[in-house]
Amino acid sequence: MRRHRNVKIVATLGPASSSSQMIRALFEAGADVFRLNMSHGSHEDHRARYDAIRAIEAETGRPIAVLADLQGPKLRVGQFAAGPHDLTEGESFRFDLSPEPGTASRVQLPHPEIFAALVEGAELLVNDGKIRLKVVSCGPDHADCTVTVGGQISDRKGVNVPDVVLPLAALSDKDRADLEFACELGVDWLALSFVQRPEDVEEAKVLARGRAAILSKIEKPAAVRAFDEILKVSDGIMVARGDLGVELPVHSVPPIQKRLVRLCRSAAKPVIVATQMLESMIESPMPTRAEVSDVANAIYEGADAVMLSAESAAGSYPVEAVTTMDSVARSVEADPNYRSIIEAARKASLSSVPDAIVTAAREIAETTDVAAICVFTQSGQTVSLVGRERPRVPIMALSPEDRVLRRLCLTWGTHGVATPRLSRFKEAVVNATRAARKFGFADETRKVVVMAGVPFNVAGSTNILRIAPCDERLIYASDPE
Repeated sequence: MRRHRNVKIVATLGPASSSSQMIRALFEAGADVFRLNMSHGSHEDHRARYDAIRAIEAETGRPIAVLADLQGPKLRVGQFAAGPHDLTEGESFRFDLSPEPGTASRVQLPHPEIFAALVEGAELLVNDGKIRLKVVSCGPDHADCTVTVGGQISDRKGVNVPDVVLPLAALSDKDRADLEFACELGVDWLALSFVQRPEDVEEAKVLARGRAAILSKIEKPAAVRAFDEILKVSDGIMVARGDLGVELPVHSVPPIQKRLVRLCRSAAKPVIVATQMLESMIESPMPTRAEVSDVANAIYEGADAVMLSAESAAGSYPVEAVTTMDSVARSVEADPNYRSIIEAARKASLSSVPDAIVTAAREIAETTDVAAICVFTQSGQTVSLVGRERPRVPIMALSPEDRVLRRLCLTWGTHGVATPRLSRFKEAVVNATRAARKFGFADETRKVVVMAGVPFNVAGSTNILRIAPCDERLIYASDPE
């Protein structure tokens, strides 16, 4: 029988991974989801990568998810007249709206929304937090600051404002154009950057019109504070630790990550842990031990997916990075402690018939010798509930809906299988056992749990559970009709 990996791997495509051959190599190394970073590259670049992914999907018969990551509004200083300047701790520095080139004492910050939200005592971070300034006084067109951590400031460096909720839309004009392009292209997930409040997510959902699921990136302190409300309106979450570690004390990020992963699992919504997971592999064929531990910890915590960014998009060793992530995941999941940790974090949830059925399916898998849990689904919701249970056997999602199977590529433990539209439960049982044998999850000596809803082809109707033999002769002998 094949050895199943539960956690999913997201690989970002870029200059180092644009060819069909390289994308195929990343898929074969273990990538389940491909990320298109809309901050870089043209629409034509992304279309070519998308077409290559779908060609691999058609050839292999395995669903592959595509995630388009929207850039979000980027806050940057203007340009300097005489090149970079060194800011020294304790000196004064001004940000303002004037388009005049910057000097050693001031620079343009062309974002009036920032000045509208700033208050005395707020902190401004420049260049990923390498430079820190505290606001002494401010108005609608300026902020006078004191440098608290010095460093070199230069043209177009990014600015973070961690202490206030900025009156900025999460979607810029570029993001709106990219969103429409990505939806027309057929992507499965849209990652929304710079989320601060649930209204940001709801705006994106209106524009997407159900064509893609919305993944909220948690990278702002405001998003952490409003996480419960953001989670309710999101289809999935990305713990984007880059900006989160800039705007919050870096030591606070691990407990935040752990808390968000658990909340996502409880809500049966997929969560990706991202940023700098194997950063050294951009230039090295081997990761550091600390990076391996970081990936392993995210898997022990129960994350649905772990993500590669520059490692696969622009690094020298993209295939090795995916292979490393796959190896770490398989090693963790083979550890007996992994099951005890995952199961200790499980919370009982029996508020509906599907909840009760998926709990029963997981308990059957724990107490009997079944090979897989096979779920027929129209919307993917029941599969997500099974994934929340973190069962000890693979989850097979069977659906006639390609878009559902692709979205489920982010769900822990799930293997998607395309099926014809069915009208009878017996057909479902036969299809499930054939798929289990075809994909190497079972042979004729094993049994599987089959879940479905009657009437068929109606979302949210899961109401049947059966333990079925994988030997079709036994199915027909026990149920000749």
